Amino acid sequence: MQETDERGVAYNWKKNTALFLGGQGISLFGSMLVQYAIGWYITLRTGSGSMMTVFILTGILPTFFISPFAGVWADRFNRKYLIAIADSAIALATLFIAVCFALGFDALWLLLLCAAVRAVGQGIQAPAVNAFIPQVAPAAHLSKVNGINGSIQSLTMLAAPLLSGALLTFATIDRIFFIDVITAAVGIIVLLTLVKLPASLAVKVDANGTPGINYFHDLREGLRYIRRHGFIMRLIVFSTIFFVAVSPTAFLTPLQVTRQFGAAIWRLTAIEIAFSAGMMLGGVIIGFWGGFKNRVYSMALACALFGVEAAALGVLGHFGLYLAVMAVMGLTMPLYNTPSMVMLQTLIEPAYMGRVFSVFNMISSLMMPAGMLLWGPLSDRVSINSLLVITGAAMFLLAIPFIASGTLRRAGALSKS
Repeated sequence: MQETDERGVAYNWKKNTALFLGGQGISLFGSMLVQYAIGWYITLRTGSGSMMTVFILTGILPTFFISPFAGVWADRFNRKYLIAIADSAIALATLFIAVCFALGFDALWLLLLCAAVRAVGQGIQAPAVNAFIPQVAPAAHLSKVNGINGSIQSLTMLAAPLLSGALLTFATIDRIFFIDVITAAVGIIVLLTLVKLPASLAVKVDANGTPGINYFHDLREGLRYIRRHGFIMRLIVFSTIFFVAVSPTAFLTPLQVTRQFGAAIWRLTAIEIAFSAGMMLGGVIIGFWGGFKNRVYSMALACALFGVEAAALGVLGHFGLYLAVMAVMGLTMPLYNTPSMVMLQTLIEPAYMGRVFSVFNMISSLMMPAGMLLWGPLSDRVSINSLLVITGAAMFLLAIPFIASGTLRRAGALSKS
């Protein structure tokens, strides 16, 4: 299908979308191998909730600090090149750690350093990717594209823990790092050589013909834009609550499985596979269905379902049932992620999209580890089962303000494709 850019030049959006999502999926696959390998390595080596909290903080907080600059860059520069630069930085950091481990330097602080550098790269990459998708695909197809993108990510997340777990049983962790370097290189080459799109529509040019940046001015303008749009503010507040409440489910379930069912890599692999398989199916469903006509209703339903499912993980004592609930949780996630993403991509002006997405990146980067500052150490004193029941109830109740907000309901109705 042919579309035209701002100069009236025709291009095939389906081909560009497939290349972009495919290249990013390949790169993501390698990143997931490393993510699981590091997390499981620390979990099995230390068995400590506090140590897992340190790892999570090290791997997420840098994203928060880089996000304000990343949002400005995403609105000022060619987003395709920005994504490639961030991917390259992550690959180089991973290569450095891989060489260190191959030479016998296997200290835990090296893994924390690797997580920190990767978090910086991801903090730059995430707002650029989210703002780049509306440049690739027409607005009428964003639900389908985001749903398919979610399914691709889920497929990589399904295969990554399986392969990572298998590799850890007979190979050293540095070999997994080298795989990530290769997949990152493939993703970068596809993006730079095969994805043919016009330069970012948000690039601003000063009187001398070069991109002009005043970071603090641009940040203030971005914050003013958010304040002027009430639905963004409400979505930020509700997302803040959600991210704090979801922290135990996102980060402590591997430790819960280790304590409750036994410290075996296959069990950790199984829960990740179940969740990812559910997400893959959920992405396909939401991609073709699109959710309710009012996207806010889809997000409210997702909050309620996710709350019930998180609480169920806290009371189930049979590992087979635990895996089934994990799969249903994965199925539920796209019901929240895709409608919220499409709302932002369709209602935010292109010139502000990078900065708005960077704010959401900051919120997720800050609130998740902030929640773990509480839940992580608490998990060494209180059962993780109890934490999941409590936070599950909080997520269930969050569905009420979603539906009650007239501002969000109006925005959800306006954003339908």
